Amino acid sequence: MPFSPLAPTPTVTADLPGIGGRMKSQPEDFEVEEVPAYQPCGQGDHLYLWVEKRSMGAEYFVRQIARRLDIAPGEVGVAGLKDRHAVTRQMVSVPVSAEGRISQLDGEGIRVLNVSRHGNKLKSGHLHGNRFRILLRDVVPEAAERLPPIIERLRRDGWANYYGPQRFGRDGETVKLGLEMLRGGDGAKRVRNPFLRKLALSAAQSAVFNHYLARRLQDGLFRKVIQGDVMAKWPFGGMFVAEDVEREQARFDARETVSAGPIVGRKTFAAAATAADRESQAIVDSGIARDALSHFGKLMPGTRRHNLNYTNDLEGVFVQNGLQLTFSLAAGSYATVLLREITKNEAMDSTEEA
Repeated sequence: MPFSPLAPTPTVTADLPGIGGRMKSQPEDFEVEEVPAYQPCGQGDHLYLWVEKRSMGAEYFVRQIARRLDIAPGEVGVAGLKDRHAVTRQMVSVPVSAEGRISQLDGEGIRVLNVSRHGNKLKSGHLHGNRFRILLRDVVPEAAERLPPIIERLRRDGWANYYGPQRFGRDGETVKLGLEMLRGGDGAKRVRNPFLRKLALSAAQSAVFNHYLARRLQDGLFRKVIQGDVMAKWPFGGMFVAEDVEREQARFDARETVSAGPIVGRKTFAAAATAADRESQAIVDSGIARDALSHFGKLMPGTRRHNLNYTNDLEGVFVQNGLQLTFSLAAGSYATVLLREITKNEAMDSTEEA
């Protein structure tokens, strides 16, 4: 299959018709609640605020916290980005010096639910995942018959852990820039902003991963361990290379492990044998030169990402206004990717990343 970052990726439930539906007719249709990696200990130099926000983008939210508390935006800590067109609850950290001004936060889309203290600033990635409650309106009349086999398949086999299209920027501008940088294009040399360079390169890495994973699905290897695969303990744990494929397939089937695809970079944990060949082909398909992976230094260290997700708590209940879906996702996974398996809608509006 050709490398095309903005093209629809294969789904695990492609043979099952979707239920359609509209998402985010109003903010309350899309609720997200963070699952923190740890709870504040009750003492320290940082305030941990459990905050609810409504219809507010992630960057604007941070600026509002800073403005209302009269602190620099860089002093505000968040664990992950959250959707704009939604009601979200998440942890935010600010310096303890702002304690006397916390009451100034409430109002105009922000509500403080709880305040505690901790010893360190909250940083990106300091969360286990997110819980979702999503209302899909205007589902097809056959939705009640179509939904059960989709949920059964997803619970049993898992679903492909693609990056969502929002990762690639509006009209794919971010990923196009990242690929140009890695292909040595002249236009990319003018990108001096460090944040934009990092964002664009991350989008390009995500596109390579999606292409690699899409080829696995296309070739019938989604739930197959192949020689040299990098495996990771499930749901958390170290990585290793699969040597005894039969043994590792049994562990995979028992949900003890999961295969992990490449986020290409200079220090990506190396695959071997057949798996390494497939990963190399994904890079070739993308048009990225091998030496480019080390050219950007700390901006592209490289890592691994689980190829699939299990969502054991996925449930759907039909209500007056449509279908209410509830589920939990690990940090870094995209609700829109899971929703596409269920709805079969190609355009799922969201900005969530973690």
